[in-house]
Amino acid sequence: MLMIFYWGVPCFLFLMGIFVFVSNRKHLLSMLLSLEYIVLNLFYLLFIFLNLMDYSGFFSMMFLTFSVCEGALGLSILVSMIRTHGNDYFQSFNILQC
Repeated sequence: MLMIFYWGVPCFLFLMGIFVFVSNRKHLLSMLLSLEYIVLNLFYLLFIFLNLMDYSGFFSMMFLTFSVCEGALGLSILVSMIRTHGNDYFQSFNILQC
């Protein structure tokens, strides 16, 4: 029963994050929030795995550092998109436009 709690709940939360990421395609901010939720669930799974195998938490801190850098990069892209286009809708943003 405890193993279902250790692996089942985080996997379910991860799949729900993937579902939200795939289903919501209107705003860039909601996409970034769902990506951060997925990364947080991956951190939780990694933390559980490292605790069950009695490893040190150094790699989990590295993963958390890289996820924070990824979040800052996503927010900077969001700010630059809002400054150039005026909103964060995907419909108004054309990738092929120079």
